[in-house]
Amino acid sequence: MSDREPPRRRVPAPARPVRPGAPRRPASGAGPARRPAAGRPGGPKVIRLGSPRPRLRMVSLALALVMIAFVVRLLQVQAVDASVYAAKAEQNRYVGRTLAAERGEITDRNGIELATSVDAYDITADPTMFTPESTKLGDAPEQAAALLAPILGQDASDIARKLKTPNTRYTLLAHRQTPQVWTQIKDLKSTLAAKTGTDPTTVSVLAGVLAVPASKRVYPNAELAAGLLGWVSADGKGGGGLEQKLNGELSGKDGEIRYAQSGGRQVPTADSTETPAVPGSDVELTIDRDIQWAAQNAITEQVKESKADRGYVIVQDTRTGQILAMANSPGFDPNDLTRANPGALGNAALQDAYEPGSTAKVMSMAAVLEENVATPATHVVVPNRLHRGDRLFKDDIDHPTWYLTLNGVLAKSSNIGTILATGQLGKTQAQSNRILYSYLRKFGLGSYTGLDFPGETKGILAPPGQWSTSQQFTIPFGQGVSLNALQAASVYSTIANGGVRVEPSLIRGTNGADGRFTPAAQPRKTRVVSEKTAKTLAKMLESVVDDEEGTGAKARIPGYRVAGKTGTANRVDPATGRYHGYTSSFAGFAPADSPRVTVYCAIQNATKGSYFGGQICGPIYKEVMEFALKTLQVPPTGAKAANLPVAFTP
Repeated sequence: MSDREPPRRRVPAPARPVRPGAPRRPASGAGPARRPAAGRPGGPKVIRLGSPRPRLRMVSLALALVMIAFVVRLLQVQAVDASVYAAKAEQNRYVGRTLAAERGEITDRNGIELATSVDAYDITADPTMFTPESTKLGDAPEQAAALLAPILGQDASDIARKLKTPNTRYTLLAHRQTPQVWTQIKDLKSTLAAKTGTDPTTVSVLAGVLAVPASKRVYPNAELAAGLLGWVSADGKGGGGLEQKLNGELSGKDGEIRYAQSGGRQVPTADSTETPAVPGSDVELTIDRDIQWAAQNAITEQVKESKADRGYVIVQDTRTGQILAMANSPGFDPNDLTRANPGALGNAALQDAYEPGSTAKVMSMAAVLEENVATPATHVVVPNRLHRGDRLFKDDIDHPTWYLTLNGVLAKSSNIGTILATGQLGKTQAQSNRILYSYLRKFGLGSYTGLDFPGETKGILAPPGQWSTSQQFTIPFGQGVSLNALQAASVYSTIANGGVRVEPSLIRGTNGADGRFTPAAQPRKTRVVSEKTAKTLAKMLESVVDDEEGTGAKARIPGYRVAGKTGTANRVDPATGRYHGYTSSFAGFAPADSPRVTVYCAIQNATKGSYFGGQICGPIYKEVMEFALKTLQVPPTGAKAANLPVAFTP
């Protein structure tokens, strides 16, 4: 058998039936069918499609141009202008804030705080968080201001205006608010934030209110020594007194912090840079708080009782020149200047210039004794009236002719006797004037005290060539010349210190940020009169207080020898420039034979009761001096008074 299969026969397929009317298919092998003629009626219409390639090219070109633009912009942002945009991003992300330096304390000589600083907050806001875009509210600043106004004690319209500040992310709403104020604001913020969690329609309009830690100046003793201390203004700078004078030492140096923030809060994980603040130095004064209190209490009570314009008391260490107290009445509370009388601001004891009256006679007597033209026992015949120049001079009371010693002239405070005594200083009145002027200058009149205190006056002392006819005779008894209260006190401290003037001082030293104490520079010392003259004057001043004919009996202190002098001067009204009322004063030191403390008191324009210095200032001297001697533990010397004669028998 062969493996090859026999060829297969092809069986023709059965013919398909033809439908009626259908075109007949050409038979196999026949030619192509004829195409119907174009436009023949009843023939099918053919639509030709355009080529898609041009459209694809146009779309591709447009996409390419867009991509090129994106690439160019990307290259510009990431390569060409990368540093500029990075800086802008950093600027928007990072914010800077000043770190306020802690202000130094002011203490008394025993370290007791007179001015200090406590924690406080500056209330600030980010205005961008109050815009309609941020809050979806048209009046977010107004709503926030209405909530903050009663807490900050400000007008709501002012707060709203600050919250609308354009082009900034920082505005200050309130300086140095207490922690209680910030706690109230935080509680409000928390309440609003809680409502937003439960009510989607609620907006926390206080979200952009922030707080910056700061400090607030406080004065624990309220009005005590306010005239000396001054105050700190809203911008943190000293606005008066020692706060102003020592602002550089007290304020320190502010620092700065720069940090990333989001939504008004610091991002704790982001980088930050900080320059620490350097705290200010603490300042220790020569003031003794207790003596200051005694002086201020005494002068305040007497000014009220006398219905006077004002008064001052100075307490000074006679050996060192250090001021132990400087009190003014009326005063003010530096913790709340809104309630202060503008006329009471400042330190009147240094800023008021006035005619001292008879307390200045001690300088005239010093000149007479130092020039050896008289002694305490020299006889002086004092008439009831004395004609000099174009005036007729008299004493404070009418009297028959007095037969006084030079000591008696001072004890009875005779104007006429003083004119007669100083007239012996030179061969002519002009020469006497020049000699007296030289002593007044050495005692410190017409010059600043050396404290360099803001607003201090140096008084008025014209050169002798400019003295009027009347001034030649009034200046010896304290009229026609002016000074301040500290200058007057310094005159008596000079006599108490053996004739050596020690420049007054208020500052003992400073404690720096490193804790190191730096003592103040030593004050200047100037010899004014000899020790002999000073001791003689001290004995003469005792007669003013101890002698029955003296004018200072109300200043006596049992057990102590007291040296002092009364003063009652015609007062120049600062409002009119004319004489109106009186300046009443008393000055002295104790113990008279071994001086430790000087006390000076002056009251301006007493309108009730007596206006004589011995009557209204003598008791103040006694009260303050007694307290100071006890505080400093100064015992009586036990020595007997000199009892110099006051009068003589013609």
